[in-house]
Amino acid sequence: MWTHAPWQGRLLPHPLAPRERLRAYATWCNAVEGNTTFYATPSRATVETWAEQTSADFRFVLKLPKPITHERGLGDGDALLTPFLAAIEPLGERAHTLWIQLPPSFSPEALGALAGFLRRLPREYRYAVEVRDRAFFEDGRAAQALERVLAGVGAEWITFDTTVLFAQRPTSEAEQEAWLKKPRMPRRIRALTANPVVRYIGRDDPEQTAAGWLPWAEAVAHWLREGRSPTVFLHTPDNADALLLARRFHDDVRARVPELAPLAEPTPVGPPTLF
Repeated sequence: MWTHAPWQGRLLPHPLAPRERLRAYATWCNAVEGNTTFYATPSRATVETWAEQTSADFRFVLKLPKPITHERGLGDGDALLTPFLAAIEPLGERAHTLWIQLPPSFSPEALGALAGFLRRLPREYRYAVEVRDRAFFEDGRAAQALERVLAGVGAEWITFDTTVLFAQRPTSEAEQEAWLKKPRMPRRIRALTANPVVRYIGRDDPEQTAAGWLPWAEAVAHWLREGRSPTVFLHTPDNADALLLARRFHDDVRARVPELAPLAEPTPVGPPTLF
């Protein structure tokens, strides 16, 4: 996301060398979704530049490669996992959570495969699972079965909340595209571990997006008071204002939990002027 074109020159300095773009992004937000790792495992040299551009407490939530989760059904992905883990090793503690996004076809009947896969994973990482079959949300027995599997290895259940996106018909091209591509997922506010992960997508209208995240601001404040350390990712269909909205959400949570540390000041887009 740190190369998102609408941010360049508007929210992030431009032009910037590719090796500097993440550094600029990291002055806005202290976490990033590693979605590109779903499509290809990065080189170790590339990951080393990610570590160089971020502070030790920066959080990467990295998606496991598609062949493991979508093409091989978790059954024989171990050989692919080894090079992936070797590639991300330079991140150290920055590799905050490894994100296991499962396809819509992954149903409660496949929980045995997930349980076996999770048990084989190295314990030095945190893991979080995202499911998209609605049975996990609408059938209490399926939800409980998934929670038991996750609890067995201390893994989290990632929430992907699209309720605000689908609350009314699209009003822009970006919203129309999101309607076609994003799953219709309910809001599920429940943390299983000390490190819950939330993914929320709103609308292109910042005010609609902010109004829709109020349940999450309350939930995150509650988790912080409990001593948990949540990670929240905010999206809109075009993501044009996502950086601004992320900081606004952080401010909303700080209003509820004043002891939460403020975010750093972002890198200025242009050089300072006298006039």
